[in-house]
Amino acid sequence: MKTIYLDNAATTAVDPEIFMAMKPYFLKKYGNASEFHLPGRIAREAIENSRISIAKFIGAKSDEIIFTGSATESINLSHKGLIEFLRSSKFNPHIITTKIEHKAVLSTCEHLESIGWAKVTYLPVDNFGKIDLVTLEKAVTKETALISIGYVNNEVGVIQQISEIGKLIKNVNAKRKNRIYFHTDATQAIKYLDVSVDHLGVDFLSFTGHKINAPKGIGVLYIREGVKIIRQMDGGSQEKDLRAGTENVPYIVGLGKAIEKISNSKSHMSSEYKQISNLKDIQKKLIDGVLKIKGVRLTGHAKDRAPHIASFIVDGVEGEAMVLHLSDLGIIASSGSACTSGDLRPSHVLSAMGIPPEKSHGSLRFSLGEQTSPKDIDYVLEKLPKIVEGLRLMSPI
Repeated sequence: MKTIYLDNAATTAVDPEIFMAMKPYFLKKYGNASEFHLPGRIAREAIENSRISIAKFIGAKSDEIIFTGSATESINLSHKGLIEFLRSSKFNPHIITTKIEHKAVLSTCEHLESIGWAKVTYLPVDNFGKIDLVTLEKAVTKETALISIGYVNNEVGVIQQISEIGKLIKNVNAKRKNRIYFHTDATQAIKYLDVSVDHLGVDFLSFTGHKINAPKGIGVLYIREGVKIIRQMDGGSQEKDLRAGTENVPYIVGLGKAIEKISNSKSHMSSEYKQISNLKDIQKKLIDGVLKIKGVRLTGHAKDRAPHIASFIVDGVEGEAMVLHLSDLGIIASSGSACTSGDLRPSHVLSAMGIPPEKSHGSLRFSLGEQTSPKDIDYVLEKLPKIVEGLRLMSPI
């Protein structure tokens, strides 16, 4: 049975070309990059080449790139590191984020609140998952030190106006003594949107490798030159003395190769446009088809959404049941975020968008990839209505 993988927002397969680029650093070029002998220098050169590729891709300097183990670690490092540094200056920091952020942001902010290191404002969103810039500006206080807003929401695919927020923060900073720093997690945006740090106006940008066909276990944190943070992992002096631990050379190489592939695609704008345009067409075909099923609604914004995510609420059906039945037919989808799939509580994202718990338990997310074809969508649209109908017949409601 053919597998149709439509859970790319959760993770992606390692690209064979990327895997081959990594392979020598497992078997032959396995030196420790902190050593001065030849194998160590070879490993160091590989790391720095990846750092240069990533910096160039996001319009940064190479020494502004820090390698971590994941986007989650990058977020912890930026948020905790900044707040600890500011508190060392006897400043009482205030953080602004949104109610629909990834758990890595929300849990980090909640932790900083719980230990009394920061106050946090969690901005509401509208029914489409968008934040209001006027509400954001009104939330700023004299103590506001960090604003953290994700570029693309991983559950519903809504795109936030990050560059506009960056301009707003720049204007606010021009009138105040204590600077506001700006973070965005760009994990779901790297392949599809402009992630130039100057265009976005960010001081911190995080992303991970396993959403862009690189391996799991490697992430990046961009830190704008001049921004000071306190390291959160003690030990050696790796990564500008900000992230201790022997560098994971093969994975860093893999992430660098993944970014090079995306960059090469974007350097040929016609091919990039065609690729994204094709994905949007496939996404539209999927959305239009699924919405023909009675009692189904699209979640997220109809237009301001990433081209690879389509999420729905299906009335009278449990999301997990749909996922299991689809899986039995070779269709791999999800019910909300992979990071919260084991949590029986309703999605915090959908709740923030005003969707009641009894509805949000019927969430279903498809996330497309380069390998997704129109024929794959035809198969989904053939099978999904029958699954929904069957599950509704079994429902006690």
